[in-house]
Amino acid sequence: MTFWNQIAGYAAAIREFVAPTYRPERYYMRGPGPACARRGNSLGVSAN
Repeated sequence: MTFWNQIAGYAAAIREFVAPTYRPERYYMRGPGPACARRGNSLGVSAN
């Protein structure tokens, strides 16, 4: 059975290479990033 799983995995990799699918959730950031955390909180509440 693992042989067929490997074949299916290779087929999926080839399909993704030939016609990649766009998934926006992979690219859009959810929430503030590390630069925002370095700048500090705009509400005046310290993280310490």
